[in-house]
Amino acid sequence: MRPHFKFWPRRLPHSITLPATSLWDNLAISAHRYPDKAALVFFGRRLRYRELAEGAERLAAWLAAQGVQRGDRVALCMQNCPQLVLAHFAILRANAVVVPVNPMNRAEELKHYITDPDTRLAITTADLAPELVKASNALPPGERLAHLLVTRFTDAFDADATGPDAPPEAWKPWLHSQLPLPALDGGQTHAWADALACPQPPPALQAGPDDLALLPYTSGTTGLPKGCMHLHKGIMHNTVASNLWSNGAADNVTLAVLPMFHITGIVSMMHTAVYSASTLVIMPRWDRSLAARLLVRYRISHWPNIPTMVIDLLGNPDFRHQDLASLVYIGGGGAAMPQAVAQRLQEHCGLCYTEGYGLTETAAPSHTNPPDHPRQQCLGIPYIGVDARVIDPDTLQEMPVGESGEIIIHGPQVFAGYWKRPEATAAAFIEFEGKRFFRSGDLGRMDEDGYFFMTDRLKRMINASGFKVWPAEVEALMFRHPAIQEACVIAAKDSYRGETVKAIVVLRPTHQDTTGQQIIDWCRENMAVYKAPRIVQLVSALPKSGSGKVMWRTLQEQDAQQTQPLA
Repeated sequence: MRPHFKFWPRRLPHSITLPATSLWDNLAISAHRYPDKAALVFFGRRLRYRELAEGAERLAAWLAAQGVQRGDRVALCMQNCPQLVLAHFAILRANAVVVPVNPMNRAEELKHYITDPDTRLAITTADLAPELVKASNALPPGERLAHLLVTRFTDAFDADATGPDAPPEAWKPWLHSQLPLPALDGGQTHAWADALACPQPPPALQAGPDDLALLPYTSGTTGLPKGCMHLHKGIMHNTVASNLWSNGAADNVTLAVLPMFHITGIVSMMHTAVYSASTLVIMPRWDRSLAARLLVRYRISHWPNIPTMVIDLLGNPDFRHQDLASLVYIGGGGAAMPQAVAQRLQEHCGLCYTEGYGLTETAAPSHTNPPDHPRQQCLGIPYIGVDARVIDPDTLQEMPVGESGEIIIHGPQVFAGYWKRPEATAAAFIEFEGKRFFRSGDLGRMDEDGYFFMTDRLKRMINASGFKVWPAEVEALMFRHPAIQEACVIAAKDSYRGETVKAIVVLRPTHQDTTGQQIIDWCRENMAVYKAPRIVQLVSALPKSGSGKVMWRTLQEQDAQQTQPLA
């Protein structure tokens, strides 16, 4: 039963035949066909497709000279910038595997991205290098990084740029900083310019569709983040599908503000743009005034985003509806778009916000709304090549139309499994009607037209402005605080973020003078800021079950009933 096909874009096939090539070939082909076309724009400086491909090949040669071989994992930790795109494709050209790392992570978190994927080489920006070095230096000698390649933002744009292409004044100390290379214990740090000057030829291209290409990490209900193994052909599927779905063309111009360490930014934005040889206008982080300026200056046609960006842009008193006149596509996922905001976009700008749904395990979209028949507050219909169902999470039987159950997903973009986690991989999949389906952990329902809607979460997770926060990971980090005896992390309602992180804490008897604010400050120093609790409630004890487990759901329900959160 595929009722959603009656809303399927008539111009699109239900499934696609994939190129029998690697992801690197997409850049090589675009550079061959459009050598002088702008691939990337960063504060006014344009990097052409020929320059991007040639730079990636030189960097691939340098990686090989440092000992990177086929299948080796290379960590890439950056905010959005041209160097991120170049390095990403250089790693693929070197037959290696990209390990995208959230640049908001702190040293304690970064250790895991060095040790778990057995990373010996990382690429980062100068502002983040000290944190990576701190993480590596704290590890045993046999587990540390051997090489750290460091670039500065000014390697990719003119520091003295003025006028509409200049960065916001508040960003200049960050973007213009000329920090020295930090010392890596037992290893070497290298400057970006030296690596790009590598005179050697790149290694022979060996990676193909069945090779591992990408190892993004996702957290879960227990333990540390797990690496999701994505093959070239899986990422290729959603690259080609996204290109078709969004009317991909070489003349498209995309505002690249979604982070390109995140699966959606990597696949639906970066890889899709390179495949179609379109242009990415890059923002390293969100700023509503800069976004408005770039939308007009570069006549942006496509803007994938998260809803909080749109809310912020529309809240700018200087925003004019004509600023969005060039847009033909605006949409995203990660969090629901408030209906009132979507309505305002429709009424004043003539744009339908296209919501979608996907996970790190599904290489971004597994569902999206058809452009001609979008629905608000809706995950959309199954994507090209996807079979999605709703089942009872206990009996594993399919649920009737309209009834809630767990969303399961089968498709060519679904990951191969979790890195070094065979038990977690086995638990993540079921066989259903003879096919291997991924269990999303999200509860939803399907209506009679085949549209999917989120109803709840089977897994314990907090969604803060589209950033997924896993309480077990935050709790594990908080237990390293000397004053914390017990901690339970729950979601608290937030008018802007939708949800925010709240920690309910029992202090050790020896640290009773510790304040909630001190714990918040410590968390911000030791974990990514979006994970850090914004609210800390100190209590004498946590409710527990008969088996001694903390009853987090009880605390969640109690908090939801309170009109004012405790701080």
